[in-house]
Amino acid sequence: MNKLTAAVLLPLRFGWAMLASGVQTVAAIIRRGLVIGTPPAATFVRIGFAPMSPQGAALLGCMISLTPGTTVIDIDLVRREMVLHVLDANNAAAEVDAIRRDFEPPLLAWFGESA
Repeated sequence: MNKLTAAVLLPLRFGWAMLASGVQTVAAIIRRGLVIGTPPAATFVRIGFAPMSPQGAALLGCMISLTPGTTVIDIDLVRREMVLHVLDANNAAAEVDAIRRDFEPPLLAWFGESA
């Protein structure tokens, strides 16, 4: 992916992720408030991220934390890992896949490092 494509796609993907995650988070809160079923269990997830500069890793962490339902707890630049708090443990794998699919490729175009 080239830098121009990344510059166009990243804000669109981030906006969509914020909207979709916001709806899921509100639904979880409403379910809990109305006692409709059991609220989802939260979990911590350790994920690896692609080789990128510290600035790229920080931006990825910010984007993840700004997306409702996920928060970055720690970024390990040496191991290229992040620890996330995920609101819905049942959806954690899908959220990690979405991060890798939607956020990492455009960030790599701008901040990627060779492995």
